Amino acid sequence: MMEWLVAPGPASVELANTVGKKLDAKLLDVEVRVFPDGESVINVVGEVTNKRVLLLQSLYPPVDTHLIQALMLSHRLSQDGAEVYVAMPYLGYARQDKEFVQGEIVSVGVIARLLRAVGVKRLVTVDIHSIEGLGHFSFPTFSLSAFPLLAEYVKKNYRLERAVAASPDLGGSARIEAFARVLGIEHFVLKKSRDRKTGDVTVEGESIPELDGKDVIFVDDIISTGTSICRGAEVLKKSNPRSLYAVCTHPLLVDGALDRLYEVGIKEVIGTNTIPGPISKIDVAPLYSEYFSSVD
Repeated sequence: MMEWLVAPGPASVELANTVGKKLDAKLLDVEVRVFPDGESVINVVGEVTNKRVLLLQSLYPPVDTHLIQALMLSHRLSQDGAEVYVAMPYLGYARQDKEFVQGEIVSVGVIARLLRAVGVKRLVTVDIHSIEGLGHFSFPTFSLSAFPLLAEYVKKNYRLERAVAASPDLGGSARIEAFARVLGIEHFVLKKSRDRKTGDVTVEGESIPELDGKDVIFVDDIISTGTSICRGAEVLKKSNPRSLYAVCTHPLLVDGALDRLYEVGIKEVIGTNTIPGPISKIDVAPLYSEYFSSVD
């Protein structure tokens, strides 16, 4: 089996180092400078001709900067004769996978074409927002799931009373089923609607089970502004749960989202290190090392 080289993108250096160790792979030296005007200058030190290289770069904010850096690195590695595999733990623009409003650009399709143009052989992300988004890629693209890891963390670290898992919207049905299955608990889905022009979110409390004295865990792939979970918490508090928690794969937490979640009564928020930060307690490196160790 071919050996791996790992190229740590500047957005995911720590995660790349961990994955490299698990794969027993040599790390390439990636030197990055960012000019005052925001332009990146990147230099890759190391021989990559006829080598298989795993580039690891997550696309969290600043999304466009991290995307351009990933494209530059992929192009350089491919140009130098490497077989380029890309791990993008958080795939920015994945929520824009269809034309929701007439005239909108399907941004994830643009990302797919850009990655192909710079020579990417395969892309592996974690918990893509919509599995349909994979259909925009013309080369092998896969989404790994971190929800079993999130559930195991909750199982080992929390003492919950009659726990119930809640998804803030119907799109999270498959995710919450995977999460609830590990914990052996019930789950339900709230009804969410979003105005595609204004962005306003409404959450309705139809078919909510009995929650009196129970611990409720909100489960989502991305917590960005936190609006969906905040609206959901406001609805569920009317049913007198004992406590509210929130778990997610991608803790973007922009514009003071974490403070707002605490303000509406969320006791704790946890996420994975697809996006590094203070609540990123679950390591997705085992997902990547297991996947790439089996690649022929």
